[in-house]
Amino acid sequence: MRRPLLALLTLLAALAPTPASAAAPAERPDIILINIDDLGSRELGAWGGRFRTPALDRMAAEGRRMQDHYAAPVCSPSRAALLTGCYPKRVLPTPHVLFPGAAVGLHPDEQTIAEVLRAAGYATACIGKWHLGDQHPFLPLQQGFSEYFGLPYSNDMGPAAEGVKSNFGAALPTPKATAKAGAESDDGTGIRQAQPPLPLLEGNAVIGRVGPEEQADLVRRYTERAVEYVRRPRPQPFFLYLAHNAVHFPLYPSAAFRARVPQSLIGAWIEEVDWSVGQVLDAVRAGGRARNTLVLFVSDNGGPLNHGADNHPLRGGKGSTLEGGIRVPLLAWWPGRIPAGTQSSAITANPDLLPTLARLAGAALPAGRRLDGLDVSTSLLGAPGPGARREFLYFRGLDLEAVRADAWKLHLARGELFNLGEDPGEARNVASQHPEVIARLRAIAAANAEDLGNRGVGPGCRPLGRINGPQPLLAADGTVRADAIGPRPRFP
Repeated sequence: MRRPLLALLTLLAALAPTPASAAAPAERPDIILINIDDLGSRELGAWGGRFRTPALDRMAAEGRRMQDHYAAPVCSPSRAALLTGCYPKRVLPTPHVLFPGAAVGLHPDEQTIAEVLRAAGYATACIGKWHLGDQHPFLPLQQGFSEYFGLPYSNDMGPAAEGVKSNFGAALPTPKATAKAGAESDDGTGIRQAQPPLPLLEGNAVIGRVGPEEQADLVRRYTERAVEYVRRPRPQPFFLYLAHNAVHFPLYPSAAFRARVPQSLIGAWIEEVDWSVGQVLDAVRAGGRARNTLVLFVSDNGGPLNHGADNHPLRGGKGSTLEGGIRVPLLAWWPGRIPAGTQSSAITANPDLLPTLARLAGAALPAGRRLDGLDVSTSLLGAPGPGARREFLYFRGLDLEAVRADAWKLHLARGELFNLGEDPGEARNVASQHPEVIARLRAIAAANAEDLGNRGVGPGCRPLGRINGPQPLLAADGTVRADAIGPRPRFP
């Protein structure tokens, strides 16, 4: 009698569900990372937003909301952290973003998520905004991606006369002087005034010039490329980085979505982004790969208040290290692995994505390079065990402006202390009540001074990539720079 009973118990144990931390997928997952530009924390339905986002609401209902996720105050630093697993200052020590014709960019020696996953056998593609350098050594194909289609920087970095400095339907501002030939500033970060025409790239080649009509068509074109990539048959898993220029100023939703939300350009573009996410997820579902596909949706920084974004209840907006400028929505979707309809208050940050994705894909971390990111896969998967970070450093350019440990955040210059667990809007300064907490946080800042530095470039910062004689990809008259023309890679 004991042997049949033992056999039955063994069978039942084998059929019982296992915790997410112990359950291994039959295959390494396909990974889709969707990065939205300037999306405020309050714009999505799942966060109580103002606009209709049914696809993202469904993604949240089927996945997990990470409530305390940190990016960076502006575009280039945020993307550097997202792709390299480091604080932005370690790998892109610049005081601000990169501009057209920059002499500097993310150093080719840095290892991106794409390089880590490609070394593990993944196919890799980048669609959309890059913004880590527009010169040849800094472009996506030189940073681990096998395919690229998109804009090399923000959609506002072009001539005013071509609608790049004004929203759809708005009067054009007065054009400034003609573009300079090379980098305008001593730091080599590029041409800030009178910028050249906005180029569209495929691989390393300029294939078009982006004006008002092309701006309004970007979401559709990116989406079609992404859906084709997801549907494409291949023998290996893939990593797709889909980085929309929406909803960055200037606001250019397509005609169909302007008609749907006539009262709000930003609302129309947010709803178009939601449509795009729905198209990509539908392609995953239709291919029968939903249970083996991890999709992450994140914003690169908080929404800009001067362009109508809503970050409530967080204080501040893009460009600041207040919570509204740097804490962003993160959605994680992986049916059968990530618990549906859940949320987490674990502290996570852009640098955590590289080590986390490497762990889930079975890829090796970059050898001999210090990372600031942590493997937060247990927090992402809703599994027991360690995985949440305890501390976060708030950099704005080269300056460390604030420090967080657990629920406590200290603004260093002002000496203001907030308990973010009770006061995420940073409305009640409790510094006078907790001198011991302030001492703890200042000790963290002092330790950073010996590494990345609290002002300027510290000893732990790695060098920027740099070239001599940078030139815009498109000249002021629209002529394609000679060495920007090359064979177009396969990207149907």
